[in-house]
Amino acid sequence: MEKKGILIVISGFAGAGKGTVVNRLREKYEGYALSISMTSRNPRPGDVEGKNYFFVTREKFEKTIAENGLLEYAEYCGNYYGTPKAYVEEQLEKGNNVILEIEIQGATNIKKAFPESLLIFITPPSAAELEKRLRGRGTETEEQIGKRLGRAAEESAGMDTYDYIVVNDEVEKCVDEIHSIIDIAHREPVRMKTFISELQDQLKVYK
Repeated sequence: MEKKGILIVISGFAGAGKGTVVNRLREKYEGYALSISMTSRNPRPGDVEGKNYFFVTREKFEKTIAENGLLEYAEYCGNYYGTPKAYVEEQLEKGNNVILEIEIQGATNIKKAFPESLLIFITPPSAAELEKRLRGRGTETEEQIGKRLGRAAEESAGMDTYDYIVVNDEVEKCVDEIHSIIDIAHREPVRMKTFISELQDQLKVYK
């Protein structure tokens, strides 16, 4: 039986290390694809078409919205950003697990569009550790750190909507745990409907 990929939403507080975990997951294990967003903004120096973004005109983006071609989208600073449905479906059919690194609000929309998607929330072991990591980055002011912690407090209210909560206490351990969760998810009945149906048909001859 060919295994179809799973659409995986990975979210987490700023400073939780989700970007590091996602990169390491893709390095360590095969069969993962990172969803590439579509945007109406112009490419910046160093941007690569089909790697950083799919760059399109504003008209093309709005046409894609009208054709229901996006899983989710938003407008920031006059530019559109969204997740192309065709690219995700193509990767899933190839058997790749597609990772979407998005916030809680977008995760809810993805779950509605793809009920079989898997939602994973990455968190540090404590609020104190989160604050420590944010300060350790050395890239933000006290005001920015305060805003990020306030944002984390708001986002924590939506954690119970996720399928799994994974504590990022150590990167390799976190990566292995997420991979294990996804591996097991492939064998859950909701994602084995085709296999179950085929097996049921094969067994009818014994009735």
